[in-house]
Amino acid sequence: MLGRLPADRPDDTIVLVSDTTTNPDFGFSDLDSLPIQYLLRNGVICLDKPAGPTSHEVATWVRKILKSDRVGHGGTLDPAVTGILPMGIGDGTKVMQALLPAGKVYVCLMELHGPADESDLRSVIAEFVGKIYQKPPLRSAVKRVLRVREIYYIDILEIKGRFVLFNVGCQAGTYIRKLCFDIGEAIGQGAHMRELRRTRVGNFLEDEHLCSLYDLKDAYEFYIEDGDETELRRYLLPIEFALKHLPIMKLRDSAVDAICHGADLAASGVVEISSDIMKGDLVALKTLKNEGIAIARSEHPASKISTMRSGIVAKIERVFMERGRYPPMWKKKEA
Repeated sequence: MLGRLPADRPDDTIVLVSDTTTNPDFGFSDLDSLPIQYLLRNGVICLDKPAGPTSHEVATWVRKILKSDRVGHGGTLDPAVTGILPMGIGDGTKVMQALLPAGKVYVCLMELHGPADESDLRSVIAEFVGKIYQKPPLRSAVKRVLRVREIYYIDILEIKGRFVLFNVGCQAGTYIRKLCFDIGEAIGQGAHMRELRRTRVGNFLEDEHLCSLYDLKDAYEFYIEDGDETELRRYLLPIEFALKHLPIMKLRDSAVDAICHGADLAASGVVEISSDIMKGDLVALKTLKNEGIAIARSEHPASKISTMRSGIVAKIERVFMERGRYPPMWKKKEA
């Protein structure tokens, strides 16, 4: 049985801070039936990256397939590595930042450079669960400084001779190639990563919504040539999908546009919150219709926010929603 990631939060217990309703004339009441043209400007895709191209090249191909102005990916994969590469389409690129604390899962084939006792090997691998120190390898896109990363679990699937197949759940920014090298050093025989596939990023799962470049191309052509949105809707998901792992703060309609203009969240704008929010947590700000507005950093725990009547409760880190979807009621207050 696989271990848990930070994204595997228990079902939210929601605290009602104030009692209000949302105006059906504003925003999108049904996120499952968003206009396809909107999703092509504000969507995310669970792409199955093939071996060979860089993540940047794959993003360029997706941009050309969907004829989009902007496409970005969440979490770079080396050219030889396959698997889930979350993609943001148009303004959906803004939501990729929200995936950083969600956790990732890989299936890795490691080759030892010499024989090792299986019980010793299992014992050594178990020692790498928890917080570890890593320095990025020579060929990496980040500065080579020692840093701490967390391994949430390592599940050994099979050991056959010098080959070890395992699942690993880890923090974003963990180098599995370096993990294999370090395991080899600890066992005293040396080791290297033979193959790697990413099977999960937060709520982006390998057995749900996974889309190859060929699938995406065919789905888009069906839409353009025949007007058939069915296949494209299977793969093009609303940005809210990438926020599912985060605790939430739901806002009253009158507070939404102020956030879209860069204001931090005041206590008077909060209607509902997740009960497990702690000070410093990254949270998703949503409307009462569950539309994603922004991600923010909580200034207080939920227990305090639920009793506050004034003051700032969250600092905005990234706004997703376009201005004007909800009326600028804050301007009336200023006037």
